Amino acid sequence: MKITDVEVICLRACPTDQSCEWGEDAVIVQIHTDVGITGIGEADSSPEVIKACIETKNSNLYCYGLKELLIGENPLEIERLWNKMYWASNYMGRRGAGIHAISALDIALWDIAGKFYGVPVHTLLGGKYRESIPAYGTFIPSAIPEENRKIASDLVNQGFLSLKFGGGVFGDDPELDYQIVRHIREAIGDEIELQIDLASKWRTSSHSAKMCQRLAEFNLNWVEEPVLADDLRGYAKLSRKIDCKLAGGESLTTRYEFRDFLEQSGVDIIQPDITRCGGISEMKKIYDLAQLYGCELIPHGFSTGILLAASVHFLAACEHASLMEYSQSSSPLFTELVSNRLPFENGYVRVPDTPGLGIELNPEVIEMYRV
Repeated sequence: MKITDVEVICLRACPTDQSCEWGEDAVIVQIHTDVGITGIGEADSSPEVIKACIETKNSNLYCYGLKELLIGENPLEIERLWNKMYWASNYMGRRGAGIHAISALDIALWDIAGKFYGVPVHTLLGGKYRESIPAYGTFIPSAIPEENRKIASDLVNQGFLSLKFGGGVFGDDPELDYQIVRHIREAIGDEIELQIDLASKWRTSSHSAKMCQRLAEFNLNWVEEPVLADDLRGYAKLSRKIDCKLAGGESLTTRYEFRDFLEQSGVDIIQPDITRCGGISEMKKIYDLAQLYGCELIPHGFSTGILLAASVHFLAACEHASLMEYSQSSSPLFTELVSNRLPFENGYVRVPDTPGLGIELNPEVIEMYRV
């Protein structure tokens, strides 16, 4: 079996003259083979940048476009192809968008392998430890604090026992932050887990510590990304000052960045995104590092049903996997792109047993939102 083509599809569900909110754009890849098997992957990143990383022509031995490296190769040799792409995109890759692009291709290769052998990806990863995975609901809060009562209550009524919110205005104003958290906690009661995502808007460890102290009465499960992941000293200082768990790492790529983060940040939870960190292949290595450092791994996941499926297969094959993220985006790229998107039911997402990732794309949605 040989790779015959790599197709990159950019999607956008909002006008080009407007800023996208989470989940309103996407970039997916389809790797085609000479035996008719097609693998599907995605990167939760800037679509046009990822397209360029994959389709660009080479300019020297360290600046190859990733598509050129894959054509004619055996897609079942996943680890070798990952290393080939990493080495030959050395100058323009190694971190950031270069690894995001590799992530999409790596996921598609695992999908091909599962389809070829007739087994789900979690079987290729060593077998599943569980039939379903507990999930928390993620939403972007309203700028009007009291409106978040209904949003949060509706999620609890759907069966969520754990909630997280962030983005939008959250993190911009200390008093508004307090009021949003207060209204949500009062609406859902004390038994529901609650965590917050600052998207690094609190900026400094001192301000973050002050806000954590102020919000302590609301019994937060974790505080996520209060400062940039680059600020390892800031994370370390903060971890020594707060009582709730500290989480971060969704913007990091490869085992190398996560090794430094685990060694120096003092976080309790790392949150690699399988469509950014290097794909399923690299996620395995990051998980092993987390176990060595006694740190919990709860993946970031706020994009399409492709990311959702890849995360579920990965977590199913992890011995320790306590929780996963389940987007509450209303974007059609989340709700409709994958026609058989894995549903949330009674607190859990069930692990599928269909070959590969087990997902089917909706061609009508692709044509409607294709850029």
